[in-house]
Amino acid sequence: MKDKSMKQENQKRTHIFSGSTFEELAGYSRAVVVGDHIYVSGTVGINFQTGKLPEDAAGQAEQALDTIEKALHQAQSGLHDVVRVRVFLTSPDHVPAVSSVLKQRVGFTRPANTTVCTALAVPECLVEIEVEARLGSGTPQ
Repeated sequence: MKDKSMKQENQKRTHIFSGSTFEELAGYSRAVVVGDHIYVSGTVGINFQTGKLPEDAAGQAEQALDTIEKALHQAQSGLHDVVRVRVFLTSPDHVPAVSSVLKQRVGFTRPANTTVCTALAVPECLVEIEVEARLGSGTPQ
């Protein structure tokens, strides 16, 4: 048991970046990989290559999940390995639309989920999604 815990303590982390200006501004990574754990930062629905933001919550959720999926692929993973989802919405009115997108994209993995309604750091954004994944824990669709 001691050898296993010592091995876990010495695992190096890998940082994954998406090109978001927010990553540079706040000094964080889109995702951090430690062993088989992948922690993806809260991700808004901005396309960081084009700067475009969909107008509706469902479109923003789709874009956020696209960005998250790219980060997971860089970690040799995918949405199928997601074990936890945290969703932040600016209004409870957005719950049905965003929940529908989540069900389509990650519902097959049946991850743990928390949804909170709150203000977001980027005023134009309606949704922010954060996930945790476990490499190799899921089966691709």
